[in-house]
Amino acid sequence: MSHKKNILIISPFFFPEPISTGKFNTDLAIKLAQLGHNVSVLCFHPFYPDWKIESTKKELEKIKIIRGGRLVYFSNINILRRLILEISFAFFILRNFFKLRQNEIVIPVFPPSFGFFLGLLFFKKDTRKVGMVHDLQEIYSTEKQGYLYKVVSKIIHYIEKKCLNNCNKLVFLSSEMMNEAKKLYGLANVTLEIQYPFYNIVDKKTNELDLIFDNKKNNIVYSGALGEKQNPEKLYNFFNYASHRIENSVFYIFSKGSIYDKLKKNNSNPNIKFYNLVKKDCVFELYTKSDVQVLPQKENTSKGSLPSKLPNLLFSGCKVFTITDNGSEIDKLFTSRDIGEVATKWDNSILTKKLAFYLSEELNSNSQKLVAKELFSIDLMILKILN
Repeated sequence: MSHKKNILIISPFFFPEPISTGKFNTDLAIKLAQLGHNVSVLCFHPFYPDWKIESTKKELEKIKIIRGGRLVYFSNINILRRLILEISFAFFILRNFFKLRQNEIVIPVFPPSFGFFLGLLFFKKDTRKVGMVHDLQEIYSTEKQGYLYKVVSKIIHYIEKKCLNNCNKLVFLSSEMMNEAKKLYGLANVTLEIQYPFYNIVDKKTNELDLIFDNKKNNIVYSGALGEKQNPEKLYNFFNYASHRIENSVFYIFSKGSIYDKLKKNNSNPNIKFYNLVKKDCVFELYTKSDVQVLPQKENTSKGSLPSKLPNLLFSGCKVFTITDNGSEIDKLFTSRDIGEVATKWDNSILTKKLAFYLSEELNSNSQKLVAKELFSIDLMILKILN
């Protein structure tokens, strides 16, 4: 970090997307620009979590944003939607291949991977490629049944292996992901780093959610993206089951997208309430007014990703109830640091008993904040990218 560098971030997800990878990439770019580097971003117009392109001319100071995807339309079928994203973003990268040759450091954010895979043809030999690994798509693809999914899984394996092995350095958001990637792809000639995602929540006092929450009730909340890896059907079933067994409780889902719309449409339980994602300035209020925030992961997928909102939940000091795989990284972290509550089986009876017990426990919010500051820092992320 001794001198100014030309840095290119490659990911379809970027500002002004409000959650998940888009927010992560945005904050990463802003921090790099604040440190004096020349930052460019190859991305799509915002589309997540609705999966509908919304054309924008919004810019960020000192960051050059090159956008594409204005005419892309995504399917409601998950496998087709992901295929459209991979192919359309790859063509966008190829149209801007000259940008790949103008930077000292290129940061591809995986997934998607196909665009970087094709872009490997155009990099200069001395370009430093630092991959940010958010998810291992092969973990999710192998969970599917059928011949088509087996073919897709093999293609994903080939592309991810090629991409990851052609980076100079890889930064994984969990050690569980890194260890699994080493088993799947070798990675013998790549420098490997582990850095948890960073917290980026604004500690801002607002009172815009007073009409939603009843402070005389137990407010149990899921908020954020609602896709396959959050196990949405089982999450709703758990909320429905628990709402009949934990007195004086209301369950909330704050999200957007087709899965959210389907659950909301089919819901007939008055104790399960659906709301759109809150504004960025109100996220801290949302967390602090939640008696419990639920953090779900689909079975057998903890090796594939670490929930990006975990750092913000810990930093806010709210109670975090995690449903994850037994022995997963979150399971070990929560147990060793004595923070939050963990369930390792999607059994509604067990989940409800654990949730009811957790509601009655005292919360050590200062301990959670210290863990967030120690382990989930953007400064540590920047050091590992640039050093």
